[in-house]
Amino acid sequence: MELKSTEGYRVISKWLAAKDFIPFAFQEETWQHIVNKKSGLVNAPTGCGKTFSVFLGAVINFINEHPKDYQTKNKNGLQLLWITPLRALAKDIGRAMEEVIAELGMNWQIGIRNGDTTIAERAKQKRNVPEVLIITPESLHLLLAQKNYPDVFKTLQIIAVDEWHELLGSKRGVQVELALSRIIGLSIDNSKPTKKADFHSGVSVWGISATIGNLGEAREVLLSPLLQKGLDQKDFVTVSAKIDKPIKIESIFPDEIEKYPWAGHLGIKLVEKVIPIIMESRTTLIFINTRGMSEMWYQALLNACPDLAGAIALHHGSIEQDLRFWVEENLHTGNLKAVVCTASLDLGVDFRPVETVIQVGSPKGVARFLQRAGRSGHRPGEVSKIYFLPTHSLELIEAAALKDSIAINLIESREPRILCYDVLIQYLSTLAISDGFYPENILKEIRSSYCYRDITDEEWQQILNFVTSGGVALQQYDDYKKVEIIDGLYKINSRRIAMRHRMHIGTIVSDPMLKVKFLGGGYVGVIEEWFIAGMQPGDVFTLAGRTLEFVMIKDMTCIVRKSNAKKSRIPSWQGGRMPLSANLGFMLRKKFDEAAAPKSLPGEGTSKEPELAILQSLFELQEYLSHIPKQNELLIEQIETKDGFHLFVFPFEGRLVHEAMAAVLAYRLSRIKPITFSFAMNDYGFELLSDQLIPLDNDNAYRLFSSNNLFEDIQRSVNSVEMAKRKFRDIAVIGGLIFQGFPGEQKKARHLQSSASLLFNVFSEYEPNNLLLRQAYNEVMEQQMEEQRLREMLERIQKGKIIITYPRRLTPFCFPIKVDSMREDLSSEKLEERVKRMQLQLGKSIF
Repeated sequence: MELKSTEGYRVISKWLAAKDFIPFAFQEETWQHIVNKKSGLVNAPTGCGKTFSVFLGAVINFINEHPKDYQTKNKNGLQLLWITPLRALAKDIGRAMEEVIAELGMNWQIGIRNGDTTIAERAKQKRNVPEVLIITPESLHLLLAQKNYPDVFKTLQIIAVDEWHELLGSKRGVQVELALSRIIGLSIDNSKPTKKADFHSGVSVWGISATIGNLGEAREVLLSPLLQKGLDQKDFVTVSAKIDKPIKIESIFPDEIEKYPWAGHLGIKLVEKVIPIIMESRTTLIFINTRGMSEMWYQALLNACPDLAGAIALHHGSIEQDLRFWVEENLHTGNLKAVVCTASLDLGVDFRPVETVIQVGSPKGVARFLQRAGRSGHRPGEVSKIYFLPTHSLELIEAAALKDSIAINLIESREPRILCYDVLIQYLSTLAISDGFYPENILKEIRSSYCYRDITDEEWQQILNFVTSGGVALQQYDDYKKVEIIDGLYKINSRRIAMRHRMHIGTIVSDPMLKVKFLGGGYVGVIEEWFIAGMQPGDVFTLAGRTLEFVMIKDMTCIVRKSNAKKSRIPSWQGGRMPLSANLGFMLRKKFDEAAAPKSLPGEGTSKEPELAILQSLFELQEYLSHIPKQNELLIEQIETKDGFHLFVFPFEGRLVHEAMAAVLAYRLSRIKPITFSFAMNDYGFELLSDQLIPLDNDNAYRLFSSNNLFEDIQRSVNSVEMAKRKFRDIAVIGGLIFQGFPGEQKKARHLQSSASLLFNVFSEYEPNNLLLRQAYNEVMEQQMEEQRLREMLERIQKGKIIITYPRRLTPFCFPIKVDSMREDLSSEKLEERVKRMQLQLGKSIF
């Protein structure tokens, strides 16, 4: 069918023309594919109309099928299922869709279903399913847990998965894969072979993605469940927008470059340089990498510019829902001058008034930086302007590396997850509490997903045994006999088990959260249990930009009152630090080639880009004391101080790889000579500290950094059992082995860990081939240790050159690692005093 000859296209074109809008070529291309019942992936820069490429396609499709009465037809059943990773996206997307439907005079209802949706609204949606349902992966699985859920999907035409690049590579993405396999499977009778004529019947699937390094694989993962319909990869399409979205990146430079930098302290000192940027822009988003630092920045900006009171807001995931909604609404209407935010506003919310973005500290990845830059100039053709504000001077090299990465389009890939048994166990329980499932039919669907396409018959049987009897190790305990088999149908009939399962559907496992409420009523937000556990009544902390005095804990709620105290503790949330991506690490190493290059001519300045030029004095000191490593070099510094013998290594591969490498190197050195070490690391390198001379030199360096026996050495060098135990806790929660408690009565983190450790030990002793046990060890290797990236790093070192230097004192490169090693023993105030003394001592004339 030719798109431009259809009634739907005529209606939409007329509506767009009335608004002086001209559709992009990629949007029209997507509409054509949707009209032809194709499935695919839309790839376009942020702010270029990806949402309308699929949503308007669904509207055109509907008008084409009902050309005479598309405006009067109502209660049409679900037409478009819109899966989104963030609740913050749903409200804005829903608003945009409602505006279109109202202006077209159609009777479609737009529904939102996520953790913020009220019980009354859910009941209303159940009675009268809206034509468009915007839903999170967790809420979609809750939908599959309802009786007669197939009725919801019988009219469904299109499934759209928004921000697929964000979901890919996560267990939430696996949830989406499984849900797609079920919805698509509903239209297939698995007992009969699929006919060629049915190839394009039923539901089509569209992913919406910003640019990632493995776009083809991203499409393959998303659309894999369609293969059970007899489709082939060649039946899928990728629509890429040929739109040049200009990005202007500007670094904010401190007045003076510290030759001995340290992480975290510099950012807040540059707050005065941020105020003029905010004042000159209509609206500015200030992205902070952690929630704790966002609280500090919000206070610092208000202190520096009291005129911003009422015009600046704070947004992060631990702030109460109504306040988040208020911030989003006022961003949309342009009533706010600035918003300090975290990743909670990373994704495609359409805040058109945003002119400028400020990134505080390195985003640690090219894709994340591009995503945040795209929040500004959120209209096609507009320039996205982003400022990079370093939290220590060495981060300016990352700014230069980011610029180069964007120029050559070096974007990170997101690796898909494989064989997540915990998510599969949860999914089977979800199906078992609704209408139940027949294993032979559901296995075909599960194998149609990318994640489980290689699951063996033996593994599948283990999974079934586990959900019905608890498996080999737990078959004596009735609590683990959840699923009953009645005439071949696998079903959960216990109301208690069903209720518990519904309450914990999802794959996001975090430390228990406490609600924070005022003594007189009023909700502030949530905070992790471990932070409050260390507080005494009368202690003061900051949350949601408010200074609060801790009163007591009552019914799993932290009761507070307002405080006028000048000093307060800033909460921190676990898991706030992101490791340096492989791509950014690669570009960072390339930048050091330029940093090490001599000036053009003596006395004529430098041809280097501004970030490198301003760091010239730091580089000169580093070169004088030690060396600046080139792209093909590994720098090792051996320094003796009153603390002992230090070995600093600089691979520039991110803190996770460095943590693993530090453990492996310490183990290999201990085989040469009995010796103990303490470790410290950052994204640039790591430190081994000992009270003995460290036996590493030019004779054994390459052998010590070899990839031979790496897997075995990792297992010997780190306490992989303890790491696997911690990882197993999350797997056990997702897989339903551990009940987290009822709302308001959540179990403490230590109780959950204790239960998980007990199960871990039982499996290890009585069922060593247990799939969840195997998964825990695999996740430690793949995610926590980044074993593959570590191996590639060692192979790169073998091909390059190892440079060992013996500086007489700490160098600009090793100083931030040394400061990081002191953080655990000192408060932030004492640490700052200690660092100042060290800087003064090191800054004494050495030339």
